[in-house]
Amino acid sequence: MCELYSKRDTLGLRKKHIGPSCKVFFASDPIKIVRAQRQYMFDENGEQYLDCINNVAHVGHCHPGVVKAALKQMELLNTNSRFLHDNIVEYAKRLSATLPEKLSVCYFTNSGAYHGHLSSLIEISPYKFQKGKDVKKEFVHVAPTPDTYRGKYREDHADSASAYADEVKKIIEDAHNSGRKIAAFIAESMQSCGGQIIPPAGYFQKVAEYVHGAGGVFIADEVQVGFGRVGKHFWSFQMYGEDFVPDIVTMGKPMGNGHPVACVVTTKEIAEAFSSSGMEYFNTYGGNPVSCAVGLAVLDIIENEDLQGNAKRVGNYLTELLKKQKAKHTLIGDIRGIGLFIGIDLVKDHLKRTPATAEAQHIIYKMKEKRVLLSADGPHRNVLKIKPPMCFTEEDAKFMVDQLDRILTVLEEAMGTKTESVTSENTPCKTKMLKEAHIELLRDSTTDSKENPSRKRNGMCTDTHSLLSKRLKT
Repeated sequence: MCELYSKRDTLGLRKKHIGPSCKVFFASDPIKIVRAQRQYMFDENGEQYLDCINNVAHVGHCHPGVVKAALKQMELLNTNSRFLHDNIVEYAKRLSATLPEKLSVCYFTNSGAYHGHLSSLIEISPYKFQKGKDVKKEFVHVAPTPDTYRGKYREDHADSASAYADEVKKIIEDAHNSGRKIAAFIAESMQSCGGQIIPPAGYFQKVAEYVHGAGGVFIADEVQVGFGRVGKHFWSFQMYGEDFVPDIVTMGKPMGNGHPVACVVTTKEIAEAFSSSGMEYFNTYGGNPVSCAVGLAVLDIIENEDLQGNAKRVGNYLTELLKKQKAKHTLIGDIRGIGLFIGIDLVKDHLKRTPATAEAQHIIYKMKEKRVLLSADGPHRNVLKIKPPMCFTEEDAKFMVDQLDRILTVLEEAMGTKTESVTSENTPCKTKMLKEAHIELLRDSTTDSKENPSRKRNGMCTDTHSLLSKRLKT
């Protein structure tokens, strides 16, 4: 394997030449990755890591079909979309064929995701503006997350979908009473960074009804959860029924399997309204022949290798394995997900559902030592998120869960809880809870989620990990 620098020198040069706001995974002990193949990544020493978090490498790292398509087109032509070329129209046609009929007009961009690099996007991203110094703008309204495990309306509510949708309705009414109008409602079809949240059935239909009634449009964000990841459907929003069709769909990340390409798909009516404003849309790299060739290759591979079917089969198998772990380990409060999009909600108390933030950070570092890459997210950074390349196998799932089982067992023993049969939170009296002395011991390491939260994402909470490691030798 070819390296320009030693790991130590690479770290030193990164600190010198790369902006300090650009973070790395596992900050206290970052991994230097030099190559990857399918669902595996390799460091400079040749150590293999099972990748459980890279949803960008959708069909597998360095898939030869994607590499070949990019190389073949790069040898011929790469230019902008103001010249006629077949790739962009073929790709738009193929993408549209996967969507409901009314979603037929594409606007290609050159970035695989948007994370609030523009102030206009930061302003509509609570994940961003709640971290920084900016406060919510008066024209932005944040609806409660439709979380039936930890949210306002939980699994025992008679109609959580309607209850959460009514919160949106109330926001609309309050906006109208303040003399404002509604432009749009935007949400991930399943929340990823929000903690792997799947809205209750019927929620989006009701929200769309209220938003449309107010003159707004519904935007479904499929950047992290699209392209067959849920298994049963190609797009996550399709899980909620044929009677729910967004007005705009955003997509990216897995589109190019690591190549930067993204797209906004909308209706003919909205596209014509945008055009009539007199504003031209042009993106220097959006829809270029190479990007479209890569995108077409990804679609071909998903179909030819039945990766959507694999997501369903392996996802179901993995979910069943994790449910068995939930019955065994007191730290696991909830297992939720569909296909290869799964969250493990870690708690210190099944009755109170107290987020186990420090424990989650400890676990992802220990999993890294076992050569398994996981990350933690959600508002409290206590949800282990699993969204691997779509070629993930049942053997990979078993290996990952076996490592997690061992780490949880040692961790819970160190915390003073027994690894034994755990009943539902509906009967919390039968569940072994954390010892009060240990809860007190961990309290100073489990800081508030609003305190410099950027350091806590994906293994970057170094103080928490080092503190917990000193106390819990696993």
